[in-house]
Amino acid sequence: MLARRTLGRIASQPPVGAAPAGARNMATLREIELRLKSVRNIEKITKSMKMIASTKLAKAQRAMQAGKQYGVANSEVFQNAPAEEPAKRKLFIVISSDKGLCGGIHSSVTKATRRTFADKEAGIDADSPIMVIGDKSKAQLSRALPKNLVMTFNQIGRDIPTFADAAGVADLIIKSGVKYDGIAIVYNKFVSAISYEAAIMEVQTEDVLKSAPGFKAYEMEDDVTKDLAEFSLANAIYATLVESHACEQSARRNAMDNASKNATDMIGKLQMQYNRGRQAAITNELVDIITGASAL
Repeated sequence: MLARRTLGRIASQPPVGAAPAGARNMATLREIELRLKSVRNIEKITKSMKMIASTKLAKAQRAMQAGKQYGVANSEVFQNAPAEEPAKRKLFIVISSDKGLCGGIHSSVTKATRRTFADKEAGIDADSPIMVIGDKSKAQLSRALPKNLVMTFNQIGRDIPTFADAAGVADLIIKSGVKYDGIAIVYNKFVSAISYEAAIMEVQTEDVLKSAPGFKAYEMEDDVTKDLAEFSLANAIYATLVESHACEQSARRNAMDNASKNATDMIGKLQMQYNRGRQAAITNELVDIITGASAL
């Protein structure tokens, strides 16, 4: 009987150099522990980014309210100088950002631009030029409409956009020599702190202002109309820049909030999985100890 027990123990032992029976379970626990650590670090980062975006959002909303006055002044001017015929070759100025992790603000303006080009009723020429402010939408439009992309801008709006930024962009657009008979600014319109939508702001060119009946009633020099057109373009770019910046901060805050919640849920699931695995490993070790003690 003693010989049979001894032979049974020898046969049940793993061969020399083989991993113990609980090695697979321990490795799994180690992987879960490392994953828990990485998810906790990600949660700290997303919570910090959410707090920063919340602070920036308040400043961006104040700048947006001040910048909207520029857009209101432009709309009053253009109401008195309507275009006689809709422009076919429009210059599209797409406003996005250089940074990511802010939801779909980049894809929304890109999709709005593509829909406008695909809409046959709009009557837009297929070779209408596109200028992009921001590297994110530039990458998207360079794949969708590469032949229409004529100029891009970056490093604008890293902080709250200023009128000097808008004036610099307008000056480069005018000096670029690109031919167009109308301007359409595609931007994100701020709806609330949790929502936004793509919108298009029309800007009249110098030729349209000269031919408008409201302007013909007054005797003005050509330089006056030219300066007014350039100033109106800078006004429109500034108004849309500050509104797009507010949308970016709002979208980033919401994205980081959702990411933090997802990380918290994942930590809870991984912690439960780790506790179950650890409990199972301890139970197996206790069973082995009790079995060995009973055999002795």
